[in-house]
Amino acid sequence: MIGFFRRKKPQDGPDAAQTRPSTEKLAAAFPRAPGEALPADTNPASDRAAEAPVPASAVASLEAAPAASPVTPALPAEDREPADAVPAAAAGKSGWRDRLRRTSAALGLAGLFTRNPRLDDDLLDEIETALLTADVGVPATTAIIENLRKRMKEREFADAQALLKALRTDLIALIAPVAKPLVIDASRKPFVVLTVGVNGVGKTTTIGKLARRFKQDGHSLMLAAGDTFRAAAVAQLQTWGERNGVPVVAQGQDADAASVAFDALQSARSRGFDVLIADTAGRLHTQTGLMNELGKIRRVLGKIDDTAPHEVLMVIDGTTGQNALSQLRQFHAAVGVTGLVVTKLDGTAKGGVVFALAREFGIPIRYAGIGERVEDLRVFDAEAFVDALLPEALGGG
Repeated sequence: MIGFFRRKKPQDGPDAAQTRPSTEKLAAAFPRAPGEALPADTNPASDRAAEAPVPASAVASLEAAPAASPVTPALPAEDREPADAVPAAAAGKSGWRDRLRRTSAALGLAGLFTRNPRLDDDLLDEIETALLTADVGVPATTAIIENLRKRMKEREFADAQALLKALRTDLIALIAPVAKPLVIDASRKPFVVLTVGVNGVGKTTTIGKLARRFKQDGHSLMLAAGDTFRAAAVAQLQTWGERNGVPVVAQGQDADAASVAFDALQSARSRGFDVLIADTAGRLHTQTGLMNELGKIRRVLGKIDDTAPHEVLMVIDGTTGQNALSQLRQFHAAVGVTGLVVTKLDGTAKGGVVFALAREFGIPIRYAGIGERVEDLRVFDAEAFVDALLPEALGGG
């Protein structure tokens, strides 16, 4: 007779619970450095998150909280002031390279040269594919590849390193003419900056970062809360104003944006401020009525100062790729864009749209957003940008 036996499941012994380290013990064994931030890959915040509505209760709690309180109000992550203990992003090329590492990896240009490839049409085809994938655009990519092909046939390149150098030179030459920082004209007082763009590109966050930059440069300034469509957008800008010690002119949600701009310019002028930055509501470039409203804002500002606005700064989301071209085309026709801020370049493989924008429009690129911190809004640097995408040395970074 065959017997059947059930194997006993292993049971935890009486000392089992004692052998497992507790969460508290693990935390004590591996403490987090004071002020240490989570890795960028674990932080879902983005410029788009900064456009989310800010509850009025969050703003109230921010105002009521004592200066020493460690509690952070429920603001979008990018709108929270980072701890002082967190080191600032490195300056120069290394800072750009660190912030755009993900973009560079997705683009894959550096990888084409680490394999010590042969100088042939296959290599040029791979470079062409990488540029098109990164949204450099067909016209710009074709011009670059044809130039390299011609020079390769004339045996100008001794090896892959020489080709790499030529590619870097061509890319830098394409965007260097538009790498022009915003200069505040002291003879225009206040110097009026009108910010525009589609929904979710990070206009309000960009204004907050610009306010910090301008104030550190010694300029007195005022903000105008002209985004009267989005819920709590006014409160969000007021929070930035309080943080930077900058006054904000606001009339509340659903107010006439042109009226807000008019009042702000009158106030800034009478109080002798150097700079006025006016926010506007995000709008799709296909919405004719809303695009016409931008023209109205510009006309209203011109009634006080016929030279205002002195800078029309369009904020462009770097992740939108070739769609950014049609956006800029429509905004430029409606309000005359004079400068660009390209945001979210740290989290996209489509950062090549910068080259397409430069080639088609030639409008100065004033700033680039390469991270979430205030100091990650950088003055656009053509050489540093190309170096981050394609290091100068083979296999290097």
